[in-house]
Amino acid sequence: MSNVSNVRALAAETLYNVVDKGASLNQELPFASQGLSPKDKALLQQICYGVLRYLPSLENYCQHLVEQPLKGKRRIFQFLLYVGIYQLQHMRVPPHAAISETVNALQQLRALGLKGLINAILRSFQRQQVELEEKAKQIPVCLYNHPNWFIKQVKEAYPDHWEDILEANQQQAPMWLRVNQSQFSTQEYSEMLTANDIEHTLNPDFIDGIKLSKPRDVLSLPEFDTGACSVQDAAAQLAARYLDPQNGDAILDACAAPGGKTCHILELADADVLALDSDATRLERVKQNLERIGLGADLQCGDASQPHTWWDEDQFDRILLDVPCSATGVIRRHPDIKWLRRASDINDLSTLQGDILDSIWPLLKPGGTLVYATCSVLPQENQQQVAKFLTNNDDVEHIPLHSEDTKTTPGLQLLPGESDGFYYAKLVKKA
Repeated sequence: MSNVSNVRALAAETLYNVVDKGASLNQELPFASQGLSPKDKALLQQICYGVLRYLPSLENYCQHLVEQPLKGKRRIFQFLLYVGIYQLQHMRVPPHAAISETVNALQQLRALGLKGLINAILRSFQRQQVELEEKAKQIPVCLYNHPNWFIKQVKEAYPDHWEDILEANQQQAPMWLRVNQSQFSTQEYSEMLTANDIEHTLNPDFIDGIKLSKPRDVLSLPEFDTGACSVQDAAAQLAARYLDPQNGDAILDACAAPGGKTCHILELADADVLALDSDATRLERVKQNLERIGLGADLQCGDASQPHTWWDEDQFDRILLDVPCSATGVIRRHPDIKWLRRASDINDLSTLQGDILDSIWPLLKPGGTLVYATCSVLPQENQQQVAKFLTNNDDVEHIPLHSEDTKTTPGLQLLPGESDGFYYAKLVKKA
């Protein structure tokens, strides 16, 4: 990506790389943000997240406004139009500033000859906005701003709540903190936040968590640099609690990166933890997180579906199996998931999850506990996956997590709202 200072130009380049090139927004944004002021970094993130949230609508508007779609080498300017229209429709930027700054981005993108075209299209949107919005609402993919395949699957899985899920995915996710219980109780850290005039709320369903009233820089949080708290969604905080680590336990955290759950396990118990991940770069993140909170684990780069390549044959007391998934429960945090994920991915992921679960189960001691987890809302990856495992294995005891958690409908499914969308199932190997 070119080193440009115009935020709109950076946004267009970033979005082009994500949507057309298949890059991750998490990878692209830090690269694009290099050298920007904190204010401009925030603006860049806001624009990129916003365009990805409303991409079908923005595409639809341009279909009506642009006589010939901008293709090939000019495709990046199509994304610049999305950037401009998003500002006009959803941001508080004065319309004249939104248009002028978007047009000025062409200088950084070395396409001054398109100034007249981009300016005319954005002004046309201003004039036709109400009409264009009404037309778009007649198309489900534009009304809900999700791909059709996902709308269909969510509608089938949650006939009474599917619209709530889609709506929640369009909202900004709250910022949750996980209090390091080896340093402070949740109440003690809450009092520290209050003393620093940081507004927040507590929720008895998430005993380690504190929800901030608005996001803020982590370095402004009391004793963050010494590990007093970590940023982690409330739903993800349940993983270690359901695992229930005890002092002296041998614990495997499979698929551990970036390490939030590994750290949480060690904050709750003096255990021997092996943090496994197949990505050496992401495993480095686990190491960094452990260093910040001052706790240690053994780190192993390896494939959870092939234990024979890394396992020393010592069984574990507890295993946290946070398997690779569609991440459809965290779309509001990662809106690019909607456009990077395909319907065909779900069957492939489901097969992989089953392989990993079958491969990891022998590593658990008789009497040991395994917690299966995903950040997905799709039953194929969650309830159906665990139900199949229970049917196919005689040495598994199913531990209910709530009153409706049965062997035929196993596990706990959280939907995006107060927390992210997560799934948990708790299994014990029969002695």
